[in-house]
Amino acid sequence: MNINPRVAIEVAWIVFFAFWMVWSFGAKRIAKGEGSAGVGRRVLTVAVVWLLLNADGSRWGVFAARFLPPSSWVAWLGAAVTFVGVLFAIWARIHLGRYWSATVALKNEHKLIRSGPYARIRHPIYTGIISAIAGSAATIGTNGALLALGIIGMSLWFKARKEEALLAGEFGPAFEEHRRRTGFFLPRFS
Repeated sequence: MNINPRVAIEVAWIVFFAFWMVWSFGAKRIAKGEGSAGVGRRVLTVAVVWLLLNADGSRWGVFAARFLPPSSWVAWLGAAVTFVGVLFAIWARIHLGRYWSATVALKNEHKLIRSGPYARIRHPIYTGIISAIAGSAATIGTNGALLALGIIGMSLWFKARKEEALLAGEFGPAFEEHRRRTGFFLPRFS
Protein backbone atom coordinates (compact mmCIF):
# COMPACT_ATOMS: atom_id res chain seq x y z
CA MET A 1 0.00 0.00 0.00
CA ASN A 2 1.35 3.39 -1.01
CA ILE A 3 0.89 5.80 1.90
CA ASN A 4 0.49 9.34 0.67
CA PRO A 5 -1.15 12.37 2.30
CA ARG A 6 -4.52 11.68 0.66
CA VAL A 7 -4.57 8.10 2.00
CA ALA A 8 -3.51 9.42 5.42
CA ILE A 9 -6.49 11.78 5.65
CA GLU A 10 -8.83 9.02 4.50
CA VAL A 11 -7.51 6.80 7.32
CA ALA A 12 -8.01 9.66 9.81
CA TRP A 13 -11.64 10.09 8.75
CA ILE A 14 -12.29 6.33 8.86
CA VAL A 15 -10.96 6.30 12.45
CA PHE A 16 -13.18 9.28 13.28
CA PHE A 17 -16.38 7.78 11.87
CA ALA A 18 -15.70 4.31 13.30
CA PHE A 19 -15.13 5.79 16.76
CA TRP A 20 -18.27 7.93 16.47
CA MET A 21 -20.42 4.96 15.44
CA VAL A 22 -19.19 2.68 18.23
CA TRP A 23 -19.42 5.32 20.95
CA SER A 24 -22.87 6.50 19.89
CA PHE A 25 -24.38 3.29 21.29
CA GLY A 26 -23.52 4.31 24.87
CA ALA A 27 -25.26 7.70 24.78
CA LYS A 28 -28.08 8.47 27.20
CA ARG A 29 -31.63 8.94 25.99
CA ILE A 30 -32.64 12.41 24.84
CA ALA A 31 -34.84 14.33 27.27
CA LYS A 32 -35.31 17.47 25.15
CA GLY A 33 -33.99 18.44 21.74
CA GLU A 34 -34.51 19.42 18.13
CA GLY A 35 -35.54 15.96 16.91
CA SER A 36 -34.94 14.11 13.67
CA ALA A 37 -34.88 17.27 11.51
CA GLY A 38 -31.51 18.08 13.09
CA VAL A 39 -30.15 14.67 12.15
CA GLY A 40 -31.35 15.18 8.57
CA ARG A 41 -29.56 18.53 8.36
CA ARG A 42 -26.34 17.00 9.70
CA VAL A 43 -26.47 14.07 7.26
CA LEU A 44 -27.10 16.42 4.33
CA THR A 45 -24.24 18.72 5.42
CA VAL A 46 -21.82 15.78 5.77
CA ALA A 47 -22.85 14.47 2.33
CA VAL A 48 -22.26 17.86 0.68
CA VAL A 49 -18.92 18.28 2.47
CA TRP A 50 -17.83 14.78 1.43
CA LEU A 51 -18.72 15.50 -2.20
CA LEU A 52 -16.82 18.79 -2.15
CA LEU A 53 -13.76 17.19 -0.54
CA ASN A 54 -13.77 14.63 -3.35
CA ALA A 55 -14.52 17.05 -6.21
CA ASP A 56 -11.91 16.37 -8.85
CA GLY A 57 -11.86 16.04 -12.59
CA SER A 58 -13.21 18.27 -15.31
CA ARG A 59 -16.89 17.66 -14.51
CA TRP A 60 -16.44 19.54 -11.20
CA GLY A 61 -15.20 22.72 -12.91
CA VAL A 62 -14.27 25.49 -10.48
CA PHE A 63 -14.64 23.15 -7.48
CA ALA A 64 -11.81 20.94 -8.77
CA ALA A 65 -9.53 23.93 -9.41
CA ARG A 66 -6.73 24.32 -6.87
CA PHE A 67 -6.53 27.13 -4.34
CA LEU A 68 -3.11 25.81 -3.29
CA PRO A 69 -0.34 24.76 -5.66
CA PRO A 70 0.62 21.07 -5.33
CA SER A 71 3.21 20.72 -2.58
CA SER A 72 4.28 17.57 -0.78
CA TRP A 73 5.13 19.31 2.48
CA VAL A 74 1.82 21.24 2.56
CA ALA A 75 -0.09 18.02 1.84
CA TRP A 76 1.69 16.16 4.67
CA LEU A 77 1.22 19.12 7.02
CA GLY A 78 -2.50 19.06 6.17
CA ALA A 79 -2.62 15.32 6.86
CA ALA A 80 -0.96 15.89 10.24
CA VAL A 81 -3.47 18.65 11.08
CA THR A 82 -6.28 16.29 10.05
CA PHE A 83 -5.02 13.61 12.46
CA VAL A 84 -4.57 16.12 15.30
CA GLY A 85 -8.08 17.49 14.71
CA VAL A 86 -9.60 13.99 14.68
CA LEU A 87 -7.74 13.03 17.87
CA PHE A 88 -8.82 16.28 19.56
CA ALA A 89 -12.47 15.65 18.63
CA ILE A 90 -12.20 12.07 19.96
CA TRP A 91 -10.65 13.33 23.22
CA ALA A 92 -13.53 15.80 23.61
CA ARG A 93 -16.09 13.10 22.77
CA ILE A 94 -14.62 10.84 25.48
CA HIS A 95 -15.03 13.65 28.05
CA LEU A 96 -18.59 14.33 26.92
CA GLY A 97 -19.32 10.66 27.42
CA ARG A 98 -22.96 9.59 27.53
CA TYR A 99 -24.19 13.18 27.11
CA TRP A 100 -23.19 13.36 23.42
CA SER A 101 -25.92 13.71 20.79
CA ALA A 102 -25.90 14.10 17.01
CA THR A 103 -28.64 16.70 17.44
CA VAL A 104 -29.01 19.74 19.67
CA ALA A 105 -30.36 17.99 22.75
CA LEU A 106 -30.31 17.58 26.49
CA LYS A 107 -29.98 14.04 27.81
CA ASN A 108 -31.75 12.53 30.81
CA GLU A 109 -30.09 13.89 33.96
CA HIS A 110 -27.85 16.07 31.79
CA LYS A 111 -24.70 17.53 33.38
CA LEU A 112 -22.53 20.43 32.32
CA ILE A 113 -19.16 18.95 31.31
CA ARG A 114 -16.11 20.97 32.36
CA SER A 115 -13.32 18.40 32.19
CA GLY A 116 -10.61 17.84 29.59
CA PRO A 117 -10.92 20.24 26.66
CA TYR A 118 -14.25 21.49 28.04
CA ALA A 119 -12.27 23.27 30.78
CA ARG A 120 -11.12 25.84 28.18
CA ILE A 121 -13.42 25.41 25.13
CA ARG A 122 -17.24 25.13 25.08
CA HIS A 123 -17.37 23.24 21.75
CA PRO A 124 -14.10 21.27 21.46
CA ILE A 125 -15.57 18.52 19.29
CA TYR A 126 -16.37 21.17 16.69
CA THR A 127 -12.88 22.64 17.10
CA GLY A 128 -11.44 19.22 16.28
CA ILE A 129 -13.76 18.68 13.31
CA ILE A 130 -13.07 22.13 11.84
CA SER A 131 -9.32 21.61 12.31
CA ALA A 132 -9.51 18.19 10.65
CA ILE A 133 -11.47 19.60 7.69
CA ALA A 134 -8.95 22.47 7.41
CA GLY A 135 -6.11 19.94 7.32
CA SER A 136 -7.95 17.88 4.73
CA ALA A 137 -8.60 21.00 2.64
CA ALA A 138 -4.88 21.85 2.73
CA THR A 139 -3.97 18.31 1.68
CA ILE A 140 -6.53 18.21 -1.14
CA GLY A 141 -5.92 21.83 -2.15
CA THR A 142 -9.09 22.32 -4.25
CA ASN A 143 -11.70 25.07 -4.17
CA GLY A 144 -14.27 22.40 -3.34
CA ALA A 145 -12.29 21.43 -0.24
CA LEU A 146 -12.04 25.08 0.78
CA LEU A 147 -15.81 25.49 0.31
CA ALA A 148 -16.35 22.31 2.39
CA LEU A 149 -14.39 23.97 5.22
CA GLY A 150 -16.62 27.05 5.04
CA ILE A 151 -19.80 24.99 5.01
CA ILE A 152 -18.80 22.82 7.97
CA GLY A 153 -17.57 25.86 9.89
CA MET A 154 -20.86 27.72 9.43
CA SER A 155 -22.94 24.62 10.12
CA LEU A 156 -21.13 23.93 13.39
CA TRP A 157 -21.27 27.60 14.39
CA PHE A 158 -25.08 27.60 14.00
CA LYS A 159 -25.39 24.27 15.83
CA ALA A 160 -23.18 25.52 18.67
CA ARG A 161 -25.30 28.67 19.06
CA LYS A 162 -28.44 26.52 19.38
CA GLU A 163 -26.68 24.31 21.93
CA GLU A 164 -25.66 27.33 23.96
CA ALA A 165 -29.24 28.60 24.09
CA LEU A 166 -30.43 25.17 25.26
CA LEU A 167 -27.67 24.87 27.88
CA ALA A 168 -28.24 28.42 29.14
CA GLY A 169 -31.93 27.63 29.58
CA GLU A 170 -31.15 24.41 31.45
CA PHE A 171 -28.20 25.45 33.61
CA GLY A 172 -28.73 29.23 33.92
CA PRO A 173 -26.01 30.90 36.04
CA ALA A 174 -23.76 27.81 36.00
CA PHE A 175 -23.62 27.91 32.19
CA GLU A 176 -23.08 31.70 32.16
CA GLU A 177 -20.11 31.25 34.50
CA HIS A 178 -18.79 28.45 32.24
CA ARG A 179 -19.25 30.71 29.20
CA ARG A 180 -17.19 33.48 30.87
CA ARG A 181 -14.34 31.05 31.63
CA THR A 182 -14.17 29.30 28.23
CA GLY A 183 -13.80 30.16 24.57
CA PHE A 184 -16.34 29.25 21.90
CA PHE A 185 -14.15 27.22 19.48
CA LEU A 186 -10.73 28.37 20.72
CA PRO A 187 -9.42 28.13 24.29
CA ARG A 188 -9.67 30.99 26.72
CA PHE A 189 -6.75 31.24 29.14
CA SER A 190 -7.73 34.30 31.14
